[in-house]
Amino acid sequence: MDAAQTIKSLIEQNIAGYMEIVQTLYENPEIGNEEFESMQLLVDYLEQAGFETEAGYVVPTGFLGTYDSNKPGPTIAFMCEYDALPEIGHGCGHNLIAAIGVAAGEALKAVIDQYGGKVLVVGTPSEENFGGKVSMAEAGVFDEVDVALMVHPGNKNSVGSRSSALMPLKFEFYGKSAHAAHPANGISALDAAAMSYLQINLLRQMVKPHTYIHGIIKHGGEAANVIPAYAALEYYFRAPHMSYAKEVSEKATAMVQGISAANGTRVEISEYECPYEDTVINYKLADILTEKYEALGVADIQAVDETATGSTDVGAVSYKCPTIQGHIKIVPDEVGAHTTEMADATISEAGKAGLIKGAQGIALTALELLENPALLEEVKAEQAETLKNIQ
Repeated sequence: MDAAQTIKSLIEQNIAGYMEIVQTLYENPEIGNEEFESMQLLVDYLEQAGFETEAGYVVPTGFLGTYDSNKPGPTIAFMCEYDALPEIGHGCGHNLIAAIGVAAGEALKAVIDQYGGKVLVVGTPSEENFGGKVSMAEAGVFDEVDVALMVHPGNKNSVGSRSSALMPLKFEFYGKSAHAAHPANGISALDAAAMSYLQINLLRQMVKPHTYIHGIIKHGGEAANVIPAYAALEYYFRAPHMSYAKEVSEKATAMVQGISAANGTRVEISEYECPYEDTVINYKLADILTEKYEALGVADIQAVDETATGSTDVGAVSYKCPTIQGHIKIVPDEVGAHTTEMADATISEAGKAGLIKGAQGIALTALELLENPALLEEVKAEQAETLKNIQ
């Protein structure tokens, strides 16, 4: 049996174990930075599969599974997500992502001794808000990785998409409380917040295309007859690249500081969530995954989506090494992410089929790079050229 057939067969033969992971995570959802049981479940499986493992890797709920052939060759990383959403559970399908990463890693491990190199299965927690991949990228986890791969379930089959850089800022205003009947005795933090909200809204018309500003009044006071001493705004500033997201957020910050001073309040500004880089697209990797999907019988494969809207921490990885986040369809077109329908689909027959095809797709992509070193060099050369043009 050749290596490609070994990979495909192994994933199909072990599907019951992978679906047990999916089911267990579905029944026991844990939100970001609290995924201790989820982490241990995945670590235990990888240990039994012959990986060296480390729990609590870089961040408390992160992990690393390593298999080294002890022969020269590339380092291939498969990424796992496993944080859930409050109330909805695994409405973004991270339980399926985790199993896909484990399955692909185990399958490649079975053949990598023929070629040389190293397989990593990287547990990257808290994607939804706190950016496990950002922490790991900053810690150097992906510095020596040749390619990083993952597949996300959804309502389409695709080979990647751009994402927006995200700068999250919180503006907290501090004034002076007073009875509303004696407003001269107080300083309204809410007035400063409301004026800032309006001014940032006016900034929208002055930004470049594909730049998005959205925010809320997080706190505006406790009672109508009390001048609020505290108010807060939370904002997301998104742009095609982080440099411009920061530029827009800095303009907003200058506006807020001026308004706060004019109102006599004190303002504190902080990053209340983890900033996310935009995703660097590697078209050579996308072409390889397209070819593998087609050979596996995956239908209606969409090319790279060039429209950057949402944000993801995989962007941080894509600045460190060639990276691909493909998609595999498990729900009808009308079903979106962050829904109970998506969560339920992960434990369905469609979820099982998506797990098999997704894991096979990225494992076979990795195999292609092991078998064809020149192709890997093309992938890395494209990465270097793209980063040079961005920076």
